[in-house]
Amino acid sequence: MNFSRRSKTALVIREASIADVDTIVEFNRLMAAETEDRELSIDILSKGVLAALKDPGKGRYLLALVDNNIVGQLMITYEWSDWRNANFWWIQSVYVHRDHRRRGVFRSMYNHVYTLATQASGVCGLRLYVERSNKIAHVVYNRLGWRDPHYEMLEICFD
Repeated sequence: MNFSRRSKTALVIREASIADVDTIVEFNRLMAAETEDRELSIDILSKGVLAALKDPGKGRYLLALVDNNIVGQLMITYEWSDWRNANFWWIQSVYVHRDHRRRGVFRSMYNHVYTLATQASGVCGLRLYVERSNKIAHVVYNRLGWRDPHYEMLEICFD
């Protein structure tokens, strides 16, 4: 699979490992700054990423690589649905390096997740968070078939 119509370099999707922690932390930091103008605590973020990498029950990261360089990431977390007796997989912490955007990197990662989810037992669907003001992301997700389920997310944060 090529990651770009203009490139002959294959895009590889793989599971992240502990060795990838620094890149994942940096990509999360950049994503938060870009999408929410938010500066994350590197200490807390590093511990959070390590916790997920060490405990697959918390989530798993998938990385997109070109020429052995990480150019994109996403994390999958799980939400149990008693209505469906199955899990939704949530796509979170999506980031594609600026130099590799608009080349199909996210589409490739999404297609990979979609294939994994449809082949896994006990998965009833995919969900994702998107910042309301991130119009570019909305366009990308809509082109891939994502639709507004007409739910609103509310939260109480303790940090």
